[in-house]
Amino acid sequence: MKNSGILIAATAIAALTALPVSAQDTPIGPAWWPSPHGAEDQAGNSNLVTADKVMAATQLIKQGKLIKLGRDYETNMPLFGSRAFALRIPSAPTGGTFGSNRIIWNDEFLATEIGQVGTQFDGLGHIGVRVKGDTDLAETRYYNGFTGAEMAGAYGLQKLGVEHVKPFFTTGHVIDAAAVKGGPMNAGDEISVADIEAALAKNGKSGADIKPGDVVVFHTGWGRHWIVDNATYNAGAPGIGVEAGEWLAAKQVALVGSDTWPVEVVPNPDSNLAFPVHQIFLVKNGIYIHENLAAERLVEAGVHTFAYIFNPVPIKGATGSIGSPIAAY
Repeated sequence: MKNSGILIAATAIAALTALPVSAQDTPIGPAWWPSPHGAEDQAGNSNLVTADKVMAATQLIKQGKLIKLGRDYETNMPLFGSRAFALRIPSAPTGGTFGSNRIIWNDEFLATEIGQVGTQFDGLGHIGVRVKGDTDLAETRYYNGFTGAEMAGAYGLQKLGVEHVKPFFTTGHVIDAAAVKGGPMNAGDEISVADIEAALAKNGKSGADIKPGDVVVFHTGWGRHWIVDNATYNAGAPGIGVEAGEWLAAKQVALVGSDTWPVEVVPNPDSNLAFPVHQIFLVKNGIYIHENLAAERLVEAGVHTFAYIFNPVPIKGATGSIGSPIAAY
């Protein structure tokens, strides 16, 4: 009987171990897959930018004015970690002279992480979670439950590359957190749901005005350090925390952007957490992130609702994209 009990226990443990990850908890909660957009979906909440969203966004363009939300890409901009950005013009001019018209031209050579420098759009393949172990790619998970083993490729991601993202032409909302906080924010200052509601109320809106497929852009005043003080800019940032991240995820927004490099608050109030909002957005909900935006240009123009327009550079297998989104109003 004793041996029988041991056998039953061993069998139960073996059965539990054999369960797919989808039947177990992960370090960030219960399994989040399959996606509401389908078990094979790789476009995330860009699927929510429907024809109706596009038509509604066009109604926000009253003056025909455009604001460039992307910052210039240059060698002295702040870069996270050891990332690099180097542009070279090979020879001057690069080519020519040809023809009786004596044509000449210049080309450029760019060496950088194309999706993760400057104003950067985080794709769904950028962030994941290690479910267990330390080395097995099959035990890492990304959006829609894709594993690192399915995605890994020396010449680009095999799943969740940025080429799968659908174009954005949708309603954008500005959250002027700096105004609510009484001035430019500092590293470690967290934006709460109450702060978001207060910022919306200043413009005669409420949380109910944020609809599925919309874009939310935060202004914190952190852009004041861009290039002026890169060490301070990179050392931390104000931003949203888990509470606001979950609130926005429940709204089913398509994308969240900010004038900071992480969008979320750094350091996190919970010292045990590292970039948890990235996982809430990209991994669990298919919500994209746009970092290092020039959000102050929206505030300076008095714009609080606009048409957000952006199409990532479709580099197959890339983790994200450079580029400059446009606010039309």
